[in-house]
Amino acid sequence: MQINKIGVIGSGTMGAGIAQLLVQNGYPVMLFDIDEKTVTRAKESIESKLDRLVVKEKISLTTSELAKKNLATTTDMNSFADCQLVIEAAPERLEIKRSIFSQLEEICTKDSILASNTSSLSITEISGQSAHPERIAGLHFFNPAPIMPLVEVVKGLKTASSTVETLVEFAKTIHKNPVMCKDTPGFIVNRVARPFYNEALRIMNDKIASVEQIDRIMKRAGNFKMGPFELQDLIGIDINFATTKSVYEGFHGESRFRPHYYQERMVQSGSLGRKTKGGFFEYDN
Repeated sequence: MQINKIGVIGSGTMGAGIAQLLVQNGYPVMLFDIDEKTVTRAKESIESKLDRLVVKEKISLTTSELAKKNLATTTDMNSFADCQLVIEAAPERLEIKRSIFSQLEEICTKDSILASNTSSLSITEISGQSAHPERIAGLHFFNPAPIMPLVEVVKGLKTASSTVETLVEFAKTIHKNPVMCKDTPGFIVNRVARPFYNEALRIMNDKIASVEQIDRIMKRAGNFKMGPFELQDLIGIDINFATTKSVYEGFHGESRFRPHYYQERMVQSGSLGRKTKGGFFEYDN
C-alpha cells in the first residue's frame, strides 16, 4: 500500500512528536486537535524545534523548510478523507479512542489503515466495535518520538497480517526499528518497564535511598540514559501512572504490576513532571 498522506490525531507531546518525525521524513501530515489554539501552538512548537535542528546542523535548511510546508493543521476530522494512514495519539481513555475510530471509519476510505499510539490499552478492545477491525493496529512510538528508535507494531486479534506488514515497512521509511508484538497488557516495553518505576518508588518510599540517589545509581552503575524518576518526569507522571494501572488491570491484579500510591498522589497534586515544571524534580523555563 502506498502511503502518501498521514493524519495525526492529538497535538500533545506524543502527537506533535510523531507529526514532527513524519514531516522530517518527507510525509505530508494533517495534525488534528479539538481547538484551533491548541493545534496552532503545537505547529509553532514543531517549527521551532525544526529551526533548532538546523542550528545544531542535525538537518539541512532545505529539509526544515520542506517539513514545514508538509505540516498542516485542522480541527475537522473530515480532513482525513484522503489520508492512507491515520495515527491516533489521544489521551489514554478507551471511550475516547473508540469514539475516534468510529468517526474515522465513516470518514476514511476502506483501504486506509487506522493506527493507535496507545501504550497499554488493548488494540482488540479499541477495535471491538469497529466494522473493519482488520485495518486497525497499534503503532506505539516512544517519547521523544523523533529520537527514540523503537516502534511497537501491535496486532489485535482481528488485525489483518497485511496491515501489520504495511506498518512495519512504513516504520522503516521513517528510520525506526519496528518490532511486532501480540496484543498483551503493556505490549513489550511497558511490561518490562513496570518494575523499573515501581521498585524505584518502593525504595524511595521505604527511605532506603532518595530520588536523586536512585537516579544517580541507575545512570552511573546501571548505565541507563535516565533514572526512573527523571524518566517519569519526562514522560508525564500521569501518563506513567495510567499505563501502570492499565497493565495491572490487564493482568487481573497481578501483584508485581500494582501501582504505587505515591505516584497517584503526585497525579492528584498536579505535579506531573516537566510539563507542569515540577514532579520528582523541579524545572525552570
